[in-house]
Amino acid sequence: MGYLYLALAILGELLGTNLLKASNGFSSLWETLGSLVSYGACFYFLALSMKTVNLNIAYALWAGLGIVLTTILSVVIWKEAINLSSILGIGFILVGVVILNLYGPGH
Repeated sequence: MGYLYLALAILGELLGTNLLKASNGFSSLWETLGSLVSYGACFYFLALSMKTVNLNIAYALWAGLGIVLTTILSVVIWKEAINLSSILGIGFILVGVVILNLYGPGH
């Protein structure tokens, strides 16, 4: 169940971040409120996931997948540019997440 909560936390982060962008610096009421609610749900589910998932694994997955998916959405939805340095940096984050999952203290 912990990984389901973690997936919901990641979805909340994605929605909250994209609504934060859409809020235009908190100048759009509904997008601002949606962002705040999404982040609230995100942290709620992240906290629930940490009841059964180790902190280092939960946070690494939450942050790592959040970064990758947010980057993809920023390119697709917001038409933001991405360069090789960004891709390499994200790749290093993913390698770190994999290492933690394979060789972390729970294994």
